[in-house]
Amino acid sequence: MAWRCSGPTNEALIENLTRNGLITQPRVKRAMLLVDRAHYAPHSPYEDSPQPIGHRATISAPHMHAAACESLLPFLHPGARVLDIGSGSGYLTHVLAELVRPGGRVVGVEHVQALVEMGEGNAGKSGEGRGLLEGGEMRFVRGDGRLGWEGEGPYDAIHVGAAAKGFHQALVDQLRAPGRLFMPVEEGHMQHIYVIDKKEDGTVTRTKEMGVRYVPLTDAPTD
Repeated sequence: MAWRCSGPTNEALIENLTRNGLITQPRVKRAMLLVDRAHYAPHSPYEDSPQPIGHRATISAPHMHAAACESLLPFLHPGARVLDIGSGSGYLTHVLAELVRPGGRVVGVEHVQALVEMGEGNAGKSGEGRGLLEGGEMRFVRGDGRLGWEGEGPYDAIHVGAAAKGFHQALVDQLRAPGRLFMPVEEGHMQHIYVIDKKEDGTVTRTKEMGVRYVPLTDAPTD
């Protein structure tokens, strides 16, 4: 049903996602309305499809961003710490930052410096984004996403925006207890979304969800 959700404006896109049941939570709808995809997608920003952004990376389709936000929402409370691995254009990093205001902090990790700079530049196109950057509530860093980012953890929620070849223990270790990790995982010629929950007692469960197609999660290149 996602193919029906494209629209001529950001508001129309979000309304179509809501009408088709891909956004069900008012908080997710509000956050996605606040962040204009035109600041983050280089062309066709309101199409419900992935768009290339260069450096062999993409901005995921809006319905996948909605799915990630809805899954992580129980852990996206004011003051929460969030890690966005494979932050790409910076779009979802910004949406997540809106969902943990006030007092929250979101770190976007990218393996290519040009994408780190792209995220920062795109966020700076709006007053809301500039405010989040200047206030330290949203930041972009370069690193190997498979290792997470220890500097701001533990994290209430972790989103991975590229397909991992396995369940990287470093990411699970950096989850708060309780906390949730949303990530695509390669399985042979297939990819599936897994939701990994760490409970208060530290036990970890994995739930296999929908089949997907993402670019691969890779390491940080050397200069």
